[in-house]
Amino acid sequence: MTLSKSERTGLIASVLFHTVVLLLLLCMGFVIPFPPPQEEGFLVDFGNSPTGLGIEEPSAASAAEAAAARKVVPKPITIPQNTPKVEDKADEDLLTQEYEKTVAIAARTKKKLADEKKAQLDKEKRVKDAEALEKERAEGEERRIAEDKAKKIGAINSRAKNAFGGGKTDNGSQSAGQGNTYGSGNQGSPDGTPGANQYGLGGGAGKGISFSLSGRNARSLPKPTFPGNEAGIVVVEVTVDKFGKVTKALPGIKGSNTIDTDLLEAARKAAMAASFNTDNNAPAFQKGTITYHFILQ
Repeated sequence: MTLSKSERTGLIASVLFHTVVLLLLLCMGFVIPFPPPQEEGFLVDFGNSPTGLGIEEPSAASAAEAAAARKVVPKPITIPQNTPKVEDKADEDLLTQEYEKTVAIAARTKKKLADEKKAQLDKEKRVKDAEALEKERAEGEERRIAEDKAKKIGAINSRAKNAFGGGKTDNGSQSAGQGNTYGSGNQGSPDGTPGANQYGLGGGAGKGISFSLSGRNARSLPKPTFPGNEAGIVVVEVTVDKFGKVTKALPGIKGSNTIDTDLLEAARKAAMAASFNTDNNAPAFQKGTITYHFILQ
């Protein structure tokens, strides 16, 4: 680093100034004399007592008498006897009482008992709720079994009655009518199916098969293969593309009254084989339903 002339001059002047100051401090510093001077004080009159009165020193005889008169006779020292200490009852109670601790323990015990009681009540409530739910489920299962049994009995009676010339809609019951309106008679259509439980106008091709697909017409609704001696209604949710092809079928949705696996599978296969008209204005995938009525023959 290169210094200018003025910087070099300032640096030299600063060094010289501090050197001079250091030399002055060394020369004018404090010097301790050796040996050090003795400490100075003041003289005190000779006497035999820290107190006195007067300006003349008394004689030796009078001083002795005065000292004898001022001699202090020590008091006898009495050693206290060891007597049994009588403890103050109030102090004992004050030192040994634990009211606050007792109250705290009682409060904790009370809270613990309350928590245990609450836990027991909650447990009993859960057990009761589980029992009630299980009872309700069992009753529902019993009702379902009874309804299925009644349907099977009704179907058997209907087939037996038809074998002896019974009417198409005669199911062997003593009821004066059937339907969901009013009046006597059997509500429905002459081209309907016994036991279909649908009394209004059909939305599809009839003959036990109906469909619901907004704005579309059915080109083909194949009949499902009847798998056995079970009867029931299976509603299948179908997904149809613009070209009318069924791309997905989900049987057993709301509206079905059976959970028989054979009926569900037969309805699914029939729904996958169904087809509808082509509609370029329809959504890419449109959802609808196809309902199959399986009736004992």
